[in-house]
Amino acid sequence: MLDRLQDEATREATLPGLDAAAPGFADWIVTALFGGTYQRPGLSPRDRQLLNLAALTALGGVDPQLTGHVRTCLRIGMTRREITETFVHLAPYIGVPKALAGLRVATAALEDAAPADEGAAP
Repeated sequence: MLDRLQDEATREATLPGLDAAAPGFADWIVTALFGGTYQRPGLSPRDRQLLNLAALTALGGVDPQLTGHVRTCLRIGMTRREITETFVHLAPYIGVPKALAGLRVATAALEDAAPADEGAAP
């Protein structure tokens, strides 16, 4: 599931080096999230990604994770418009400043993504 959802750049920005600081934490992330939560029935990968965008944007201060999930949205077939509209929709619920911050992160991630990434559903 991890390989299906995340590209190599996202994995390399998240997992390597964690074992030096917190042994076993990277394994827990992969096992619990991608081997557990993402495997549960009831929500599609698209639904899960929308929830991730909303939660991470509401938290704020998690730009690397938000960037990775924007890339994942493209990998599972979401359009750039759907991704950016998510942040517009969030504004009245989480506040304009957080929605703008999320949109800035998403815009940068989308600019860095290759055009072929859009709609590249596994």
